[in-house]
Amino acid sequence: MTKADIIEQIYEKIGFSKKESSEIVELVFDTMKETLEKGEKIKISGFGNFVVRAKRPRIGRNPQTGEEIEISARRVLTFRPSQVLKQALNKAEVTA
Repeated sequence: MTKADIIEQIYEKIGFSKKESSEIVELVFDTMKETLEKGEKIKISGFGNFVVRAKRPRIGRNPQTGEEIEISARRVLTFRPSQVLKQALNKAEVTA
């Protein structure tokens, strides 16, 4: 599913114009992005949690040459689905 698909779903189900639907989707994504950039967690009840984690620098290995290289410190985004979402996914898997 793409951002355009989400906009289309809002347009069809709620009846907002495509422009309004696009603005809503952009606003939601911008708000989520700004929150995550600040390092804050996003918890969406019934869906899951988005959390930014800091990873320390570590030594890795180039698989082609075997040479050791340093992998720099960075922040990564993780998503943990809620129990409700996990159950919905597993229910869908059983019926498929």
